[in-house]
Amino acid sequence: MAPEVHPRLTVLSGPSGVGKSTVVAHMRKVHPEVWLSVSATTRKPRPGERHGVQYFFVTDEEFDKLVANGELLEWAEFAGNRYGTPRRAVQTRLEAGEPVLLEIDLQGARQVKDSMPDSQLVFLAPPSWDELVRRLTGRGTESPEVIERRLVAAKVELAAESEFDISLVNTSVEDVARELLALMAVV
Repeated sequence: MAPEVHPRLTVLSGPSGVGKSTVVAHMRKVHPEVWLSVSATTRKPRPGERHGVQYFFVTDEEFDKLVANGELLEWAEFAGNRYGTPRRAVQTRLEAGEPVLLEIDLQGARQVKDSMPDSQLVFLAPPSWDELVRRLTGRGTESPEVIERRLVAAKVELAAESEFDISLVNTSVEDVARELLALMAVV
């Protein structure tokens, strides 16, 4: 009898603006059975974002409680806001045999690897630095100061690519989504 296979936790990370959210949205449209963890954040919602869908929008005090109670698998501060992954929901899905995907930053990916060493870390890289700059400035949702902070952070994040189990270059959303699904053994 073949050993029972349990899905691993897959962590997708990469610099801000590389297209992580776009890839994940496409992937989930094709394979809705892939469960994407919804992070808690102290960031204010962007236009069109809904509580419990894109993020759980919480106050600083609520976030402090989540951290103090050990309820976050990982958490990080980025661009002046905090983001964290609720631990219980991830563990419940994995125990149920469902593939789980986290879309988080470099700091969070490192924390997950420390607490769950068998997780699979996937780095999403831009086709080029110039393309990453174009994507970040083209959003039109952030001030020049925030964009500059994101670009500084992106250089640090790109330098950490070798810490990941595998790298995918985001030249095509469809291709990257297909490769990510294959890595998660969903296809």
